[in-house]
Amino acid sequence: MSMEMSNDAAVQFFNRRRPSRSERRQAGERLRKAVPLASHAEVPEASRRRDALELLRAQEEHRVADRIQLRYERMSQSPFAYLRGSATVMASDLSLVPHSGIRVQLCGDAHLDNFGMFASAERSLVFDINDFDETLPGPFEWDVKRLAASVAVVARMNSFTEKELRKASRAVAKSYREWMRVFNERNTLDVWYAKVDVDWMIDQLTKSDVKHALIKASNKARRKNTDSAVFKLTEEVNGRRQFRNDPPLLTRITGDDVEDLIERMAPVYAHYVSTLQRDRADLLARYSFVDFAFKVVGVGSVGTRAYVMLMESGNGEPLVLQAKQAGPSVLEPYLGASEFGNSGERVVTGTRLMQSSGDPLLGWCHGDEVLPYDFYFRQLWDMKGSIDASALSPQGLTAYAMICGAVLARAHARVGDASMITGYLGENNAFDHAIGDFACAYAEVTEGDWAQLITAQL
Repeated sequence: MSMEMSNDAAVQFFNRRRPSRSERRQAGERLRKAVPLASHAEVPEASRRRDALELLRAQEEHRVADRIQLRYERMSQSPFAYLRGSATVMASDLSLVPHSGIRVQLCGDAHLDNFGMFASAERSLVFDINDFDETLPGPFEWDVKRLAASVAVVARMNSFTEKELRKASRAVAKSYREWMRVFNERNTLDVWYAKVDVDWMIDQLTKSDVKHALIKASNKARRKNTDSAVFKLTEEVNGRRQFRNDPPLLTRITGDDVEDLIERMAPVYAHYVSTLQRDRADLLARYSFVDFAFKVVGVGSVGTRAYVMLMESGNGEPLVLQAKQAGPSVLEPYLGASEFGNSGERVVTGTRLMQSSGDPLLGWCHGDEVLPYDFYFRQLWDMKGSIDASALSPQGLTAYAMICGAVLARAHARVGDASMITGYLGENNAFDHAIGDFACAYAEVTEGDWAQLITAQL
């Protein structure tokens, strides 16, 4: 919400009575009559869907041409890999079915692999949503449906029984609904400060494969920091540290391009630093530029411009930053343009709104005449870790689906209206069943689109 307002609007904002929890729950209940919970089971008919391959090709325009084929190769590896890379397709599909109209800040790409652990500013390990490239305000259930669909896709890949598949898919909605009711009853400030500490979460779990996976991932995450990034991505040549050259995954900028790069990057970097809090900008003032490389990341992001920047303090202490291209959210054609003129600012703002504790060096900027794109900066590998959901048992996947559903509810409650959502969802399991039905049906749609991609051999 912009704080630029007229005096009358400022007075209204300052002293207007806010509705109570009870009033907001009742407003949600009224919405349920207009958009029944059962309607969330609907998937768009094939005749109404836009061609999936055309939607994917439309994203090629602003990507690096010689990386596009790699993107499709990664998406072709499995139906889940395809789902990860096709947020634009699901956004189009979701626009064709009924929605609640209850808006929150959406992650926009809330599949299983976009949940994980990372370091808080206080250096503890937290579990949260970790990808906000598509973030935008929109109907809360769009995130729930994408998360549940990802669970169903993984379950089908692992040949779970129909009963196991539906139980895991419904677990997302059940956990989301129950935790949203909890957040509806909590003090407003308590919801804002709520976070999921990884060690606490592990202690709460009974002995299971998901607990074992979390312990393994957390131990690995604690080792995945600046030092490990420097060890893996750089080498020392003639007494000077630089990025390794390992194309196409890591391509170092060399030769005459370096001086030109420094000239061009200096004002871009200064713009990024200006978007940080003063104490964090002062921290970065202790570091200077050393080296620069192009780095391939993710599945859906392959082909977008992603760079890594090696910085060093006066004592040679390293810091690795990542600058990633940000374009319009795939949700914007259906939910309206972002209020931010810079897509990097959109990503950073959405991240700060939804995460309980995030990267203190997260900021944004715009490129130059050669690279006229928006970017956001963050630390690389700051104790980041994730679970391979495809390796979980049926019981483990169900438990993990419940964890992710709870974390999604916390993120939505932090900036959305938990009471209105609670009123809309009601007290029974109608929403759980509708989302479970949607997820199972959409998993079949995803497999069909994946097969089409392989046949086309883009």
